[in-house]
Amino acid sequence: MEFTWREKVVEVRGKPHTYHVLEHPGSVAVVPVRDGKVALVRQLRPAVDEWLWEVPAGTLRPGEDPLAAAARELEEETGLVAGRLERAASFYLAPGYSSERMHLVFAHDLRPGHRHLDEAEVITEVRWFDPEELERMATRGQLADAKTLAALFYVRRHPGEGDGRR
Repeated sequence: MEFTWREKVVEVRGKPHTYHVLEHPGSVAVVPVRDGKVALVRQLRPAVDEWLWEVPAGTLRPGEDPLAAAARELEEETGLVAGRLERAASFYLAPGYSSERMHLVFAHDLRPGHRHLDEAEVITEVRWFDPEELERMATRGQLADAKTLAALFYVRRHPGEGDGRR
């Protein structure tokens, strides 16, 4: 997937200012929930030279519906297939320089599928966490990924997501 940098000139208080913008097709983050727990993946992120616990996520393909992308990314990264996908929110990840809008999707009624990572992905583990444990990890700085922190906010705002009630 290629991203494009462009210059955008915007008039601010009567003067033109040049901004550098990363054009991005958008992305999805998936919150797999089962029995009150959330699945995260342990992924190498070379840009920051760290292994991070994250919700599964990925870039939208041209013209791809966010729910279709969520189903694809969920199975690719975790080997799980959702019986039901539910839109939760959408938000910009870094609007100071990027047009990327991320769609947050809850995945319910999970069953085994086939994990098949993208060629450049390094994911070593899929683990289930209860929301209280994730909150403690966030407080201790052990969750450093913004989309996962946003997902935790939505998990905590919607009790019953993990057990199919709602």
